[in-house]
Parts: sequence; structure tokens; C-alpha cells
Amino acid sequence: MNPLTPRTRIKICGLTREADVDAAVTAGADAIGFVLYPKSPRAVTAARAGDLARRLPPFVTPVLLFVNATADEIAAGLAAVPQALLQFHGDEPPEACTAPGRPYLRAARMAPGVDLLDLAARHPSAQALLLDAHVEGYGGGGKAFDWSLIPPGVPCPVVLSGGLNPASVIDGVMHVRPWAVDVSSGVESAKGIKDAALMHCFCQAVREADARVAQASAGT
Repeated sequence: MNPLTPRTRIKICGLTREADVDAAVTAGADAIGFVLYPKSPRAVTAARAGDLARRLPPFVTPVLLFVNATADEIAAGLAAVPQALLQFHGDEPPEACTAPGRPYLRAARMAPGVDLLDLAARHPSAQALLLDAHVEGYGGGGKAFDWSLIPPGVPCPVVLSGGLNPASVIDGVMHVRPWAVDVSSGVESAKGIKDAALMHCFCQAVREADARVAQASAGT
């Protein structure tokens, strides 16, 4: 599922503090996620997301996560973080995802019976599908899902999420070969509080996985 590049991109989500943003960038994150869903323990306001996003250097992408948000809420987020990629993590229909006219990720809550190919067909303009565990509420809750539920031939990039941490992400990259991986609770010391050492270990593990994939490919 990663035919274009051997380097797996890394998104670290749910950041709430300046020090954590800086540490994530130093660790090697390609994208930083800010949760604009008030019910989340990692929620920040649009204004706060804007303050944190201004710390990002060039080529590190801010991502705004929404769950069944109104058009006004999305507009407020984009006003605060105009360069953001959008992530829709609720029950939004395709027209709600395309209405802002911005690049977006569509989250899929993976469970037996979920038709990922149909979801991809209904979101042809999505930059990627983000695959998370199906738990009560929205978000993966730090839980992994059965990777065998991912069908072959998904026609867009896949972002692997759900219960990843420095110990499990190597297996995830090697089994799924995603375009990117997404982590939140797996690099935290408490909800919304990231651990700089864990973020560093996570990014190093992804690079190790990439090296193993490249080595395996060279041997075939």
C-alpha cells in the first residue's frame, strides 16, 4: 500500500502543549494533529491550535481533526490554521468532507463488515483513508484492530492508526505497508500530555521498519 516511497510518513496527533509540539518536530514527525472535538480529553480550541501550529517549521503539516463539526466550526479552525489538512473522524457524509474545499483525510472505524473499498469510492478526493479501531464513541481509544480487515487494492494512500506505540509500529509498517502511521496515546504519559522520549522512540521504530522493508525488497 506504499508503492510510491519507502519512507513511511509519521503523524503525531492530539498535541496540546508547546513543548510537545517542539519535541514531536525534533523527533521527526511529518504532521502534527490538533483535536477540535470538545468531548475529547485532547481537545484544543481553534485559537489554541493556531498558536501551536505557528511553531511548526516548513514541511511539517498541521492537521485539524473534526468530529461531526458544523461548517462554522470548520471555518473557524481554518481561519486559525489556514495551511491545515482536515481530518474527518465522525459520521460525515462525502459532501460534508468536500464542502470546505480543502485537502482532507477520511477516518474509517475498522470492524468486521466495514467495506473500505466502498468508502474509498465514496471519497475519491480524499488525500488518504485513516484506519482506526472501532470503539465506543469516536477515535480508536488506544486500541488496535485486526489488520487482516484491510482489503488488497485500496485505491488511495492508507494511514495506519489504532493502538500503535514504539513496540508495535514496526509490525504495523511491515504487515500493512501504509503510506503513513498515526499515533496519539501510544506516545503519552497522560491523556494529551506527550512524552518526548516515547515520540523519539516511535519515530526511530518507524525508520527501523522502513529499513527492514527495504532490506526485504532488495532480497526478493
